[in-house]
Amino acid sequence: MMEKDARIYVAGHRGMVGSAIVRELQRQGYTNLITRTHQELDLCRQEKVEEFFARERPEYVFLAAARVGGIAANQGALADFLYDNMILEMNVIHAAWRNGCRKLEFLGSSCIYPRLAPQPMTESCLLTGELEKTNEAYALAKISGLKYCEFLNRQYGTDYISVMPTNLYGPNDNYHPTHSHVLPALIRRFHEAKEEGRESVICWGDGSPLREFLYVDDLADLCVFLMNHYSGNETVNAGTGKELSIRELAELVARVVGYQGRIEWDVTKPNGTPRKLLDVSKAAGLGWRYKTELEDGIRLAYEDFLKNPVRAER
Repeated sequence: MMEKDARIYVAGHRGMVGSAIVRELQRQGYTNLITRTHQELDLCRQEKVEEFFARERPEYVFLAAARVGGIAANQGALADFLYDNMILEMNVIHAAWRNGCRKLEFLGSSCIYPRLAPQPMTESCLLTGELEKTNEAYALAKISGLKYCEFLNRQYGTDYISVMPTNLYGPNDNYHPTHSHVLPALIRRFHEAKEEGRESVICWGDGSPLREFLYVDDLADLCVFLMNHYSGNETVNAGTGKELSIRELAELVARVVGYQGRIEWDVTKPNGTPRKLLDVSKAAGLGWRYKTELEDGIRLAYEDFLKNPVRAER
């Protein structure tokens, strides 16, 4: 169990996941949180990361920093997504090990699993098939971080764990028109269409892929729970165990936003993985379950979008 005054470093604290972890730690009474902005500490610079760890000596680390984006962002910057994510992960994990960090939690993504993995996907299906090409670079980087934690545990007896969330959404999300994930992208698209009085909104693909979504504050709750109650080499899936089609998601977001026009589908654009549902029985067996239902979470996310217009411009 983490002591309430333990030195806890949250890498990526300004992002959606990192900020949610900080909120949850503060809610639970942890008082000695360490954070750095990208301007204060570039995690891609090994020397600076090692200096930071040697100076601050965090006892626990939540590694939530990452370069993220949707299909368009991933396809347009394959090399950048692979390099940036792999380098920053390795720098943080290695520096944590070198400086005696008691426990580290690595945040990954469900895109690490094979494109056509049996559904729902269990943790054991990792590396049993080909990855989805549209986010292969990001997935490879996340697999490397997960495996480095596992190999440090095996070789040096560390207590480094990993969590693989499904699609996330919620406060502090990225609403960039081309670099965001599907749910925040839909929130922005339908909001702007409503404001401009547009008769229709065009969405990518045919709407058939099935997806699962987890509210980010629920993930943060699980992250702190696992840091206190789980140790092991195998990752832990984080999700709801529920899915819906992208078409159903678009209709739900439109309803929450209040857009009443037509939804049209551009079938010349890629769908991505046809289905991506996580088996969350492992987390359930440890005593954890999500709290926020999808429609309630989308309402909260839309409220965040409206209160933070500067985020819509990123």
